[in-house]
Amino acid sequence: MPSGDARDPAPRAQRADARRNMAAILDAATDCLARDPETSVAGIAAAAGVGRITLYGHFKTRADLVDAVLARTAERAGLILGATDTGGDPRDALAALVASSWLIVHQFRNILLAAQRELPAERIRGVHDPILRRVQSLIGRGQRAGAFRRDLPREWLVTTAFSLMHAAAEDVAAGRVQAGDAARLITATLIAAYSPPADGHQA
Repeated sequence: MPSGDARDPAPRAQRADARRNMAAILDAATDCLARDPETSVAGIAAAAGVGRITLYGHFKTRADLVDAVLARTAERAGLILGATDTGGDPRDALAALVASSWLIVHQFRNILLAAQRELPAERIRGVHDPILRRVQSLIGRGQRAGAFRRDLPREWLVTTAFSLMHAAAEDVAAGRVQAGDAARLITATLIAAYSPPADGHQA
């Protein structure tokens, strides 16, 4: 009778194949959706070198696949932003964080568009939460230093940054704003919104 060890290689090979297929699908989906948010499941499967049945074996719907790509992109963004120097003056730190964030948003804006068409808004915001906690921490530091206003809820100031960043992506896509100007415009708008009122009267 064959031993248990003799039967092990086939299941392990199947798991390895599944992992390779999953990675290939996610790589292809990220590339395809970054170019065209309307890319079909068939197009993504072809780019990944797998059949649609294999793709659907990992992701039951296109929305599930888009969700996985969005989460993967947000994870990568978190690593990039984690390397951004946000020390020193809170206003300078905000400018650095916006510049790094904009490069990510601009590069992957079509993935966001795909997500907005497939996923609930609360899910998109939830995927961004780890990134937004960096913004929240910076705002808190700026408030304690007196650089940022304290009369508005911190969560609202975070929402302002989140909304403005994605509004800028839409304007760039529509040709209303030049991509090279976006980080500067976002930073200037946020600094104006976050700064304590000049007359000292908080809202």
